[in-house]
Amino acid sequence: MPQARPIKQRLLRWLDSSITPANVDAHAGNQVDWLRALPFVALHLACLAVIWVGWSPVAVLVAGLLYLVRMFAITGFYHRYFSHRAFKTSRFMQFVFALLGATAVQRGPLWWASMHRHHHANSDRVEDAHSPVHHGFFWSHVGWFLSDAHFATRTERVKELAAFPELRFLDRFDVVVPLLLAAGIYALGAWLESIRPEWGTNGWQMLVWGFVISTVLLYHATFSVNSLAHHWGSRRYQTADQSRNNALIALFTLGEGWHNNHHHYPGAARQGFYWWEIDITWYGLKALQALGLIRDLRSIPAEIRNARRVNSNESTL
Repeated sequence: MPQARPIKQRLLRWLDSSITPANVDAHAGNQVDWLRALPFVALHLACLAVIWVGWSPVAVLVAGLLYLVRMFAITGFYHRYFSHRAFKTSRFMQFVFALLGATAVQRGPLWWASMHRHHHANSDRVEDAHSPVHHGFFWSHVGWFLSDAHFATRTERVKELAAFPELRFLDRFDVVVPLLLAAGIYALGAWLESIRPEWGTNGWQMLVWGFVISTVLLYHATFSVNSLAHHWGSRRYQTADQSRNNALIALFTLGEGWHNNHHHYPGAARQGFYWWEIDITWYGLKALQALGLIRDLRSIPAEIRNARRVNSNESTL
């Protein structure tokens, strides 16, 4: 049974992402590891459970709130903080931000940041893990996320973050926080059923709406920045890639759709460079700064904001 051990190791990677099966080539080509992808596929299929559990206003409200909170955790913390260091905070708050980001079920903070830094270093080149220009829509949208080639955390890209053992723990056991969240959401529904039966919810309904549906929507909104925002939208800046600004994607991702802006100056905490470019994550970060939880939000210098424009006649107000 030569394949028994590798299969067992692949399954164990659901629990411990540091495990690397002996016959896995970390630099393999673009191939989805369907065995490891089973939980991802199952999560999508579980959306069909809404047929049996039904819906209630409170379950839909919880799903919406969890979508917004977790999207903010991805955009504000995993992306703008861990990937780009666009502001500063304490070690304690850094850990809180990592915990919140982990609830989005998009792997650990070190993995996420390492992949994103690699994306910026190779944007829309063949080496870019999720470039739609070279790898097509399916791969750029979701395939890369499920591949062996991009499974391991490349700590050499995030050395300053890997120095924190608490972040390494969250990254290695990235399934723990999502499982705890799912259990908590189920418990919330069961509790509400007992104290407010007139609200028409229960544990299973809350789990399907609050965790399953919310997470799947969160996945595809986030992934649309990798795929759609490199094909669909306008280009203000002459960047070396095909990044686009897209107001609709920005709305669903709390500001990440201003993608051409971001690739022009990745270090800015604000991606909507002008007042009319709605960037909800930026507003949230400003609120956290006002509360004293973060500091030193990086802005884009005016001379950089006005440089390398595709249309030199565009307003610079």
